[in-house]
Formats: sequence, structure tokens, C-alpha cells
Amino acid sequence: MDKKLKRFLIKSFAVLAVIHLAYFIYGYMKFVGLQKINIYTEFYRFKFYDDVSISHFFVTGLFLFFFVIFLLRNHSKKRNTLSEKLGIGIILLLVSFFSLTFFISYSFGFNAKLRNVLPEKDLNKDKTLLNVLQPFLYNYTSYSSESLFNPENVLYPKPYPVIEQIDTLYYDPDNRGYYSTESNYYSIDTLTMLSADHKKLNNKAKLALDFLGVDDKELEKRIISKHEKGDSTQIIFKGIKVYPQADEKMCIFLQNKFLFFPLHKVPEQQQQYQNAIKRYDLLYKYSQDSLLYSFQRLNGLLKKYNIETQIVPKDLTKDVFYYRDHQQEPLNGIRNTYERNDLKDKFKTLDRLFYKPNYLHPSIMEIFFTVVMSVWAVLFLLYLIWNFRNRKLSSDDFKEKEQM
Repeated sequence: MDKKLKRFLIKSFAVLAVIHLAYFIYGYMKFVGLQKINIYTEFYRFKFYDDVSISHFFVTGLFLFFFVIFLLRNHSKKRNTLSEKLGIGIILLLVSFFSLTFFISYSFGFNAKLRNVLPEKDLNKDKTLLNVLQPFLYNYTSYSSESLFNPENVLYPKPYPVIEQIDTLYYDPDNRGYYSTESNYYSIDTLTMLSADHKKLNNKAKLALDFLGVDDKELEKRIISKHEKGDSTQIIFKGIKVYPQADEKMCIFLQNKFLFFPLHKVPEQQQQYQNAIKRYDLLYKYSQDSLLYSFQRLNGLLKKYNIETQIVPKDLTKDVFYYRDHQQEPLNGIRNTYERNDLKDKFKTLDRLFYKPNYLHPSIMEIFFTVVMSVWAVLFLLYLIWNFRNRKLSSDDFKEKEQM
């Protein structure tokens, strides 16, 4: 490949880079804003009818038109080896690809503005706030759901979490159909010992078990799981009996461990436990002003994402503390009205844009690569034809000069 052709190709890629930068800036400027993002928002795909697609069509056409003219006119006369032809073919493939992907740079610009307006750190702060306040935000009909609120969901304080054990009581040994069941709850405790002493517990382990009120035989019955690591064995077992129903601080707002939206690349169990601690502190450790401030932040968050809401932080704070202290009264109303589905859809979309960016939509992927390969085939074929034609003309001219 001669120096003139190399300079021409470098200039061509420089022009492509400038055009891509222009589309990146265009995408950055055209960002719709957080409030207008909805479940249908996606990174740009070629739509054939809007300003990006139409301009893309003409810009690509003009670039390839002048590129082909200058390539064939000025750089197709030299006799090339097979490896040089293959090299030029690869370069033409890159030219085809980069001249047909301006819309992807537009999407990169859109994404850059999104991350500038909403950095991942701020997105995680918003998720954390919603995860902590999640149990206060259910529709009031959900507060009677045992799947959402039960003692096994409690993660904090000690002795929680607990495990449920359902015992069957038979009133008549001869009549098995006459029975009742009752639920008992036990703390989940962990004991680590040397594997060699697993069958024969050492004195330290026995002292620990005595302190917990469990003998070694009872421990075997209560084992939930065993895990060997190196020369040690970790035993998770049912510990002391717990009475959640009699626990005055075990209100319905703590009987929940589900996340509104998990943080990316952070273990969910870790998030659930940290949120449980924060929630407990808001309910029992800090003053009411702390929970009020959290609801004020929530109100700001809903407005930030353009979620319709009727939440009044002071009223919701009063409701929460009232129901915290009156567990036996039916929960027939809590002033936490907002568009729940819209908020879920908003964060579902943001998660997709942040962590599953789809710059080349599946619906156009097959067409896109077909077009790229077709353009490349035409460019490469034209180059080979012109190269062969020019060499033939040069050869004929040389023969005529010899005959003269």
C-alpha cells in the first residue's frame, strides 16, 4: 500500500470521526430529560422517517459517493498482491461499518447526557431510599398479605432473623384427622468448630451450647446446614425460641425484606440487612423528624422522576408512627398514594439503559449487517474491477509504445 493511499484512508477515517462526533453531540443535546423517560424509551434505532435517519441517509450517501470517486480515480492503478487486496478489503469493510453507524454515536451521546444528569451514584442513592422506605409505601390492601409481612422476613434486630417450625398436635392418637398446627419460631445461629471435633464437641463448644440452652443431641436435631471450609465446620442451626407476636417492637413495617429495586453488583442479602437496620433506626432509635426528612426526600424523588403523588410527608409520618404503636388495630388506611406502576416502570427503564444498553436494536440487527456487507461488497467489487481495468489499460498502452 503506497503512501498516497495511506494518506487518503487516514483522511477518510478522520472525516468519519468528525461526523461521528457531530452525531454524538447531537444525541447529547437531544436528551429528553429524566421526567420524560418512560418504559418505551430506548437507545436510538434507525427509523427511516425522523431527522436522525434522514440526515444519516444523506450524509452516508455523500461520504461514500466522494470516497468511491477519489479511491477509484486516484488509488486503483497500482498492481497489488493478494495480501494487499485483502488488506484493502478489510479497510473497506471498516469504512462501510463506520459510515453506517452514525446513529449509534447518537445513542452514545444520549447515554452520556443521561449519566451526566443522573450519575450511577445518585441512581443508587435513590434506589437505597426507596428500598428503605418500601414497607411504608405499599397500597394499604397489601398490609394483610402474609407473603409480604411475616416474622421470617424480619432481619434486624437480634435475635432475628428467625426460622418457622410448624408443629402438628394430634388430639386423638387413634384419629389422625383430628389435629391442629402451631407455628414456633427459632433464632438462626451459627457455630464454627474444628472438623475433627464435629462428632465429639469440645469443651468450648459445649459451653457455648449450654449458654444457648441447647445440648449436643438437640443440636443435631436442629441443624439447618453444614459447611466445611478448610479444617473447620460451620454449622447453622435453630437456636433459642422466639416469640415475634409478643415483641412490641416487631411492627408490620419491619416484617418485610423485599427490595423495590436492587443495587447493581451488590449482594441482595447485604442490601436487605442494611436496609432493615436503617428502617429499625428510623422507627425506634431516631426521632420522628428523621422519618419525616426521609419522606420529604421521597417526595422530592417522585417529583424528580415526574411521578404523580399525593403524599404529604407530615401526614404519612403520623400514620406510620400511629400504626407502629397500635399493632392490634386493623390497618384500613395510610396516606401514601402515588403512581406505583409508573415509578416501577421508570426504574426498570433506567436499569435497562444503565446496565443493558442496546445500541443496536435486535429488530434492525439483521438488516443492518446485511446492509453493511452489501455496501462493502459493492465497494470492494468496484475497486477490484477498476484496478483490473486500469492495469489492463496501462498494459495496452505499454504494448502500443513498444510497437511504435
